[in-house]
Amino acid sequence: MITREDVRRVGWLSRIELEDSELDEYSRKMGLVLEYFGVLDEVGGDVDPTYHVLEIDNVFRDDVAGEMLSQGDALLNAREKRDGYFKSARIV
Repeated sequence: MITREDVRRVGWLSRIELEDSELDEYSRKMGLVLEYFGVLDEVGGDVDPTYHVLEIDNVFRDDVAGEMLSQGDALLNAREKRDGYFKSARIV
């Protein structure tokens, strides 16, 4: 059973200001959540973990070279460029 003091403590830890009138309601609701965890504890754990919902492994397309932009076309919309390269601010 979750007491009013338990709810008050959880509220304090969560930095949530609770009115005294709310404590009974939240105590009931938190108790229901804990009851549901009890139901979940009864579920069998003998099932293999599922890492992915589909039985597909490493589905990649072939890496095929396609048409490329020329250096000049690639730099057309560059804000700044120098010596045929993009110029950007230094990032440390």
